[in-house]
Amino acid sequence: MTTASAVWRDVVRIRETAPLVHNITNYVVMNTTANALLAIGASPVMAHAIDEVEDLVRLAGALVINIGTLSPAWVDAMFRAGREASKKGIPIVLDPVGAGATPYRTDTAQRLSRDVSPAIIRGNASEIRALVQADATARGVDSTHSTEESVDHARRVAGQYRCTVSMSGATDIIVSSDATTRVGNGHPIMPRITGLGCTATALTGAFAAVNPSAFDAAVHAMIVMGIAGEIAGERAAGPGSFWTEFLDALYALQESDITTRMRASDR
Repeated sequence: MTTASAVWRDVVRIRETAPLVHNITNYVVMNTTANALLAIGASPVMAHAIDEVEDLVRLAGALVINIGTLSPAWVDAMFRAGREASKKGIPIVLDPVGAGATPYRTDTAQRLSRDVSPAIIRGNASEIRALVQADATARGVDSTHSTEESVDHARRVAGQYRCTVSMSGATDIIVSSDATTRVGNGHPIMPRITGLGCTATALTGAFAAVNPSAFDAAVHAMIVMGIAGEIAGERAAGPGSFWTEFLDALYALQESDITTRMRASDR
């Protein structure tokens, strides 16, 4: 059962230990996700050079692979870092950004899911469907499906790749082979901010670095993400100020925020 005290324990662990989260991510969100990780208390490194990813990932508490801006060299780096992390038992969080939009992107996401054994795959509903449905399509990086209509696909992904699946949407749904949790926190303005999905993935990496349960880490990350979004949305005048308020909300998050705001259902 998901509890506010368990979520807060993970936040405290992140703040006390500042886990190194190695991100191989896209150009659009590097600064965004690095700042979010710093705000929650983690230590980000954004590195994709083939010559150093294996050395860096050995130092990390978690590896985040985000395929938002692909190139052959970056794909090679993702596989090298992923295989080294798997060998060392370092949790991997994979974000299959835009899977379903192009064959190259879908194939890369499927091969990474199969070959590097991610502990958590986090994406929107269309991206998750593309991992197990041959004719799945996406509109760029935006989802064309809801999380509720994609739960069975998420369960298939979890079973096929032996991982936890964290699917974001109006209701975030996290599934594993034997558990499902729905998170209802968040704010309507969040989809209008570039990179917030990628930020959820990066934060999931921080939680995976301090919690040995991939499922719990994924759930706790989405709860914190949604609550910080709610707090920011209440204070912001629009998308620009939202981002500043979001970082401040992560930084200043208190146990009482989680206790009073958390909307999570284990079903």
